Amino acid sequence: MKILLLEDEVMLNDAIVEFLEAHGHEVTPFLEGKEALEIAKEGKHDLLILDINVPNIDGLKFLEKLQKHRIATPAIFISAMRGMEEIARAYELGCCDYLKKPFHLPELLLHIGKIDELLGVRDKQHIRLSARYSYDKAADRLLFDHVPVALTRRQMQIVALLARHQGSVVDFEMLRHYVWDDAIVDNAVMRAEVSRLKKSLREDFIENIRGMGYRVKKG
Repeated sequence: MKILLLEDEVMLNDAIVEFLEAHGHEVTPFLEGKEALEIAKEGKHDLLILDINVPNIDGLKFLEKLQKHRIATPAIFISAMRGMEEIARAYELGCCDYLKKPFHLPELLLHIGKIDELLGVRDKQHIRLSARYSYDKAADRLLFDHVPVALTRRQMQIVALLARHQGSVVDFEMLRHYVWDDAIVDNAVMRAEVSRLKKSLREDFIENIRGMGYRVKKG
């Protein structure tokens, strides 16, 4: 897993990095929140490990700011704080787990393993469409950074058709059958609907195959 670590105790930070990298994880460590937040906004990490009491931006504010940028990377909080208010706030912000200091490093590894297993189950149901978009097959919805995207019914049908045929060209006959229920619809009408969909996306994962239809490339 690609892990972002925010821990201001230098010795503990170094120990966690060394231990996790020895177990095959890729760790990007930070001692303060501001710099870590800029990297976390890129959404390239699979997991965040966050201390609460760190300089500049504390762990709770850190996760809150990420949510405002629609970044929903799973997080484990590690902290000596034992107050129920802080723990409750951490879970309200969407953390997956909470580990109280002091802890043994193998214990942290077990917590990471549980989250890794959950992510694996989730990924079987998700089709990656771009760096930040995915299609949830079970719920039939488009996600951006794991957050559901509001689309019209017809736009969602287009996304579902393209996602389920990822790597293949979806031609106009397929669109006409699946999205317009075999109604007599001109190709120009379908192109206009796909164009509106593409304009609403923050990353354009729909490829126009001239004279044929559309395709989503395999990741």
